[in-house]
This record gives sequence, C-alpha cells and structure tokens, in this order.
Amino acid sequence: MSLPGNPPTDGKTDVLWFLPTHGDGRYLGASEGARDVSLPYLRQIAQAADELGYFGVLLPTGRSCEDSWVVASALAPLTQRLRFLVAVRPGLQEPSVAARMAATLDRISDGRLLINVVTGGDPVELRGDGVFLDHDARYEVTDEFLHIWRGLMAGETVNFEGRHLRSEGGRVIFRPVQAPYPPLYFGGSSPAGIEVAAEHCEVYLTWGEPPAGVAEKLARAREAAEKKGKKFSYGIRLHVIVRETESEAWAEAEKLISRLDDATIAQAQATLKRQDSEGQKRMMALHGGDRNKLVVSPNLWAGVGLVRGGAGTALVGSADQVADRMKEYIDLGIDRFILSGYPHLEEAYRFAELVFPKLPLRSTTGRAPSTARNNGPFGEVIANDIVPTRRISAH
Repeated sequence: MSLPGNPPTDGKTDVLWFLPTHGDGRYLGASEGARDVSLPYLRQIAQAADELGYFGVLLPTGRSCEDSWVVASALAPLTQRLRFLVAVRPGLQEPSVAARMAATLDRISDGRLLINVVTGGDPVELRGDGVFLDHDARYEVTDEFLHIWRGLMAGETVNFEGRHLRSEGGRVIFRPVQAPYPPLYFGGSSPAGIEVAAEHCEVYLTWGEPPAGVAEKLARAREAAEKKGKKFSYGIRLHVIVRETESEAWAEAEKLISRLDDATIAQAQATLKRQDSEGQKRMMALHGGDRNKLVVSPNLWAGVGLVRGGAGTALVGSADQVADRMKEYIDLGIDRFILSGYPHLEEAYRFAELVFPKLPLRSTTGRAPSTARNNGPFGEVIANDIVPTRRISAH
C-alpha cells in the first residue's frame, strides 16, 4: 500500500491554530473572563483562522471536550480553505466506523481532513470510557487499528486477525478525496509510541519542549522511521503569547495565571500525575509544579502546564523573538506548528498579523490572493482622505 507523500524539508513551515472546545477565556483556572464555547464562538475562531490563512485547526479530544467530529462537521461548510485535524481513538472506536466517518468528512469538506491518532494517556478517563488496558497494550491496539483503518481507507477488502482486533471482509465503499487517505498525525514519546508512529503515520508530533529536548526526540523518531524506510514530517504543539514588545508579552503571561492559587495548582498537578503518558511526564518535569520555575528556555514559558494537561508551554515575547524561536525549531526539522493562545479568537489575529510576515511560510499558509485585498486600503482612512501606507515586514 502506498503512503501519502511527505512534503520536502525546505526550511519552510505551515501554521495551524486551535479550536478550544474544552473552554476559553482570559485567565487560566478561573471562571472570571471565561467564554461560553458555543458553536457561534467556535465559528468565529474557525472563520478567522480561515480568513487569516492558517493551514488548519486542531480539535482536542477527550471527555472534557465537545466531540471533535461533530464540531468539525458543523464548521467545515462554513469555511473554505481551512483543514481540520480531528482525532481517531483506537480502543474507543471500531476501525471500520472510524474509517467511514473519516471518508465522509473528507468528502464533504472536499479533502480538508487531517487525522490525529490519539491513544490516550489518562487511565482514569480511559476506564470511564471502557478501556482497561495498560500503556503498551493500548499501543498494540493502536497498531492493529491502523493496519485495518489504512487498508479500508485505501480501498482494500481487509481481512485481519490480531491479538485485540479482527476484521473479515471489511470495506469502505465511499472513498475519501485524499488518496489513499488523509495524512496521519501522531504524538508519542515512549518507545512503543514512536514505533507505532514509524509504522503508520506521516507527521510526528511533539509538545513544546526546549530545543535540545525536541532535537533528542526527533532524532529517535527519525531513526525509527528510517528503519521502516520512510521519512516523517515533524510538527510541534505550542501556545503563544506575542505582543509588540517583550515586556508586554511577559506581563500578559503573568496575567494569564494571576487567578491561580497554590491549592488549585497542587490539585491540578496531582490529577495530571496519574497519567501514564511519557509526553505528559516530560511536560510536567519542565517546571515541577513550581510557579517560580516557569521559564524553561529563552522565550519558552511553562505556565500553562501548571493547570492544563497536554501542551503546557508557550512562546512568549515580541514578534521578532517568537519568530526567531520558531526558526530554531524549523532548523531542527519542524515543518508545522500547531499553536493556540488565550483568548483564542483575539490571539489568532494577533499572531497572524505580527508573526506571519516574519516566518518562512509555505504557500499553504497565508491569505489567498485577492485583487480587492491587494488594492487596499490597508487600515482606516486618515481624516476621510489619506490612505495609510502599507508596510510589510521582511521574512
């Protein structure tokens, strides 16, 4: 079976944004300034990301989130270019059902589906969902799931018998737009996770560790992929707090966690410690739950991870500083960033306006050409008569 092609490593990048289906607001861990994550609000973020030229949006998954497939299906007809990175959940879904859902969403979105393979790292949540397997056994299920899923999506009649899953004469009749199937994204820091990624996936994801940690992880992933005769594309998941000056950005970072008390942080850290995800352990080790140890690398701040699972670090600084830090990751091989910021609507605009012009973006990220837009005016007309001069930052 052929694999979807990987884009060349050309020193350029795509940028994705995030749909906060588990909540949004101006402060972490507080109801003050919180927003109702309704479909109209999510539509605003998705349409802003589409208009601003983001490559796509990630939809989170888990019991704390609205269902990512339902939300993506609702938003796909309301956007034009935006891709939707949606999770399949081995162990929670049968591969045939997941394949039909993926093929349908890829068709109705005209080929704008991306697949995020999520094995899950919280044993308590997983038991609530009926999954009682240990860490490595869950990756065994993921491996078997993807063998079946990929075959079905590629148009094969699948006969498969594994330790956990079985298929006899499985078929998907309505094929996806993308051949042989939408690209598979996968994040896993453990040896078992990296092996599954190397076997099945096109894009290897990491959370936002300092560059040395990312380089080490990508080296392990690259070695595993090469043993399978393939190459990864690499993505990184980060938050971002960018302002016109560095001091403004750091003040905003402190404001974001200003409503957190020590008891809330301790409770959150105790809950996160129950996870058996290697990536989550690496995130927590960056700060150890200590709000005095949050700057873990130049312009890399771990404050989000005090109370949030998964991605726990943010790039903080001026537009030049954030762009420079991103270029350091690009030099390591990262060719796509999945970013978020609080609140997500405003920060989507701020990042695109301040940082996009400073990045080596692929043509797949950035506004589509428009004669009306290129002819201006760019900004409010001064005194009802003078058109502002357009200024474009150099890459």
